[in-house]
Amino acid sequence: MATKPMTKTQLVAALAEEMDSDKKTAGAALDAVVSIITREVSAGGAVTLPGVGKIYCRERPERMVRNPATGDQIKKEADKQVKMTIAKALKDSVNS
Repeated sequence: MATKPMTKTQLVAALAEEMDSDKKTAGAALDAVVSIITREVSAGGAVTLPGVGKIYCRERPERMVRNPATGDQIKKEADKQVKMTIAKALKDSVNS
């Protein structure tokens, strides 16, 4: 079955090994990528990570929702939701 998710420390170590670099440089590169993705998606754009997928923001309209504890209907304001579409290449590599 599935194991625990990779932590940021483990990801930085693996990235440093893959890049033949030190952990400080790999950590800075990872932080830069995350910063760019966050800035672009929060501005309404989308970012495609080749071989991984596409990260984008979707607007949801105002709607009626139900409180499961009380059953009361309340109006929820319009909001934004971050979504990710997984690339076919990644799906195929997982399923092969």
